[in-house]
Amino acid sequence: MHTVWKGSISFGLVNIPVKLHAATEDKDIKLRQLHKKCNNPIKYKKTCEHCNEEVQPEDIIMAYEYTTNKFIELDKYELEKLKKDQEAKAVDIINFVKLEEIDPIYFDRSYYLSPGDGGGKAYSLLRDSLANSGKIGVAKIMIRSKEKLAVVRPFNNALIMETLHFPDEVRAISDVPNIPENIELSKKEMDTATLLIDQLTEPFEPEKFTDDYRTALMELIKEKLENEKGVEAKQLDNNVVDIMKALEESIKKTKAKKTTRKKTEERKKA
Repeated sequence: MHTVWKGSISFGLVNIPVKLHAATEDKDIKLRQLHKKCNNPIKYKKTCEHCNEEVQPEDIIMAYEYTTNKFIELDKYELEKLKKDQEAKAVDIINFVKLEEIDPIYFDRSYYLSPGDGGGKAYSLLRDSLANSGKIGVAKIMIRSKEKLAVVRPFNNALIMETLHFPDEVRAISDVPNIPENIELSKKEMDTATLLIDQLTEPFEPEKFTDDYRTALMELIKEKLENEKGVEAKQLDNNVVDIMKALEESIKKTKAKKTTRKKTEERKKA
């Protein structure tokens, strides 16, 4: 399993070298956009609207837009230093809480934690002590230049880390429009709804659920591959391009020579 991050997690005086592995993967079927004329994939280029030209990576700077169309530039060395300063203190477990105290709206992504070299015993200590206490650890960690709030908890026979959204990243429920309040519901309506919920209640078994759209899309693709001939992108012939450029340059040079010759002849006649 691919390692996405290496470091350590500490609680108290215990330091645990760990490796981070993505616990989930994107199973979406990727569809490409092609140019209808030649079936070549569409590419997106970074351009400047003001200069009307493509911008190369070395010509791009980072900046923060503090008001409309006004920016403060951030030097890449300043950003790198800030990142390194935060990385040194980003993996400490701050405190311990109960899992049920955290609303699912805060959860972002899940990662498996495996012990690094020599970290097996400390890893087991944290895993087993969390399982015995019924608590989870709250920590901060730097991943891909961004500080994230996270929780560490036992999962089967391993530790799992789940990143969380910071409170200011979760929008206020009061901003949601048209939420009904003080709607009177009869006892019969409530009893019927509760009965329906009870009848449909069963243990959560995630393997029972599948992505029906993805399955149907994959079946459609397989069917088309069996019954239709795929399209092929028209490759650009570099030789043709080189020849065309050579011809165009030759025409320009020929025109220039004719113009020079004509001016010379006119001077002689004068």
